[in-house]
Amino acid sequence: MNASGPVLRDIHVPPVSWWPPAIGWWLLAMLALIGMAAAVACAIRARRLARPRRAARRELDALATRFAHDRNPRALAAGLSKLLRRVALMVEPAAAAKDSAGWRAFIQQRAPGAFADDQLGVLLDAPYRANPDFDAEALLAAARNWCERALRTRSRVRA
Repeated sequence: MNASGPVLRDIHVPPVSWWPPAIGWWLLAMLALIGMAAAVACAIRARRLARPRRAARRELDALATRFAHDRNPRALAAGLSKLLRRVALMVEPAAAAKDSAGWRAFIQQRAPGAFADDQLGVLLDAPYRANPDFDAEALLAAARNWCERALRTRSRVRA
């Protein structure tokens, strides 16, 4: 024996490879992939549900531009009435075929307070009058509000 004590040697650990990763890393990678796939699916779904709102906005903008150019209130009222019927077909297909009282009730029920009673009367009567007189900007704003609210509730109801 050595007087200074036993001879000590360093511990030699075998080299550790980084591949294959431990099970925790595999699980983390799978969770990340599932999360990314869910985010992409949600983004695609949100974009698809917003498509009718974008189309309604574009058509409302086109009607407003056309009205600013030709100042024809009859054509504006007819265009808004057609647009609201098309939106109603998307929201509830049976609503577009209702009579005037049923149509008014549907409009008020779908987005309460969007239209005043006189504005609904304009939508129903103005396309058939020779010279209708109404506030075009207020009617456009009410139609825009109704379309946004009706199509937004559509996406929540069907989702």
